[in-house]
Amino acid sequence: MRRNGDIDVHVAVRARADVGEGPVWNPETAGLHWVDILAGHIHTSDLETGVTTTLTVPTSVGAAGRRVAGGFVAATAAGFAEVGDDGTFRPRVDLLPDGIRMNDAKCDRFGRLWAGSTALDFATGQGALHVLDLDWTTRVVLDGLSLPNGIGWSPEDSVLYLVDTAERVVLAFDVDQATCALTHRRVLREFSGSTGIPDGLSVDAAGCLWVAMWGGGRLVRLAPDGEVLAELPVPVAQPSSCAFVGQRLDTLCVTSARGGLGLAPDDDSPDGSVLAISGVGVTGTPVGWFGG
Repeated sequence: MRRNGDIDVHVAVRARADVGEGPVWNPETAGLHWVDILAGHIHTSDLETGVTTTLTVPTSVGAAGRRVAGGFVAATAAGFAEVGDDGTFRPRVDLLPDGIRMNDAKCDRFGRLWAGSTALDFATGQGALHVLDLDWTTRVVLDGLSLPNGIGWSPEDSVLYLVDTAERVVLAFDVDQATCALTHRRVLREFSGSTGIPDGLSVDAAGCLWVAMWGGGRLVRLAPDGEVLAELPVPVAQPSSCAFVGQRLDTLCVTSARGGLGLAPDDDSPDGSVLAISGVGVTGTPVGWFGG
């Protein structure tokens, strides 16, 4: 456990995820959904007990969101699929060629899933941002990306935030919610040096961004203009994403990754676990469920 003033950081779910990612809070069950990408695991964790149930699908899973109809929508190696609460796997949209896979994804409050695709070797310019509509049709709304990652919206849904991890930038766009058109592209923040690279993100009710810094062992809070407002160290080397959870959305959960650290099998470090951070002094914004 780590304390920093009134902030409390502790391991909520002890795990050994190779690439833990995509935390999503479920207010109906008070559970946290998250994935281990390359293992094809969709986890649901009780943050009070740390007990986790796992669905395993026959593909990588960049992220999974809840469906209004039940079960999950998953961003997979080939495209998009339905996953039942019993683990039933049903591919619905296969649109990606060999060598490309879906990565991070998030549902907006209009019931659509936004997902980034990337080359397996993270080749420059081979990634794109896709929108999966409620009728399971898809469209590319942005191309020329390298490793699209964290996705979020301003509280009033007028701005889309997107991380390109390989380019070390957090981008911002004006977004037309009727058409999903993105305009006025700008670099909100560029990171350099050895302080880690931006990965997943969450937006708080004040409109500020919390960005997990992969390799940097910390979260960074950015103002809507990109100014760094705070840095919060965490006891994992590769924090991958974060989400506000709890009845009041006032706790931050952070996923992490164990892969690539060269840890021994019996190493009991928290890398690969899910952290919970309380006392940050802000609340989050709710994440939508897929309406298709």
